[in-house]
Amino acid sequence: MRQEYKRYGLSGFRSFVGTLQLLGAIGLLVGFHTPWVGQMASGGLALLMLCGVGVRIKIKDSALMTLPAFAYLVLNAYLAIAVY
Repeated sequence: MRQEYKRYGLSGFRSFVGTLQLLGAIGLLVGFHTPWVGQMASGGLALLMLCGVGVRIKIKDSALMTLPAFAYLVLNAYLAIAVY
């Protein structure tokens, strides 16, 4: 993972991004009990994945390498809009 963040040019943001991902996951779990928290968490994760897609485009990754980030973007956006 460290090498991937170095390749992205984001080595200094590794801990920050990991923390945001962890908080998003916890927010999704809390969302089972408190729906608005889940909605905010999935929206936040969708924004995080939008940034991930942007980084992949910026460093000129192939569409196949960008696909997982795009899939998670779509999934979290769907959760934020339709499920909660």
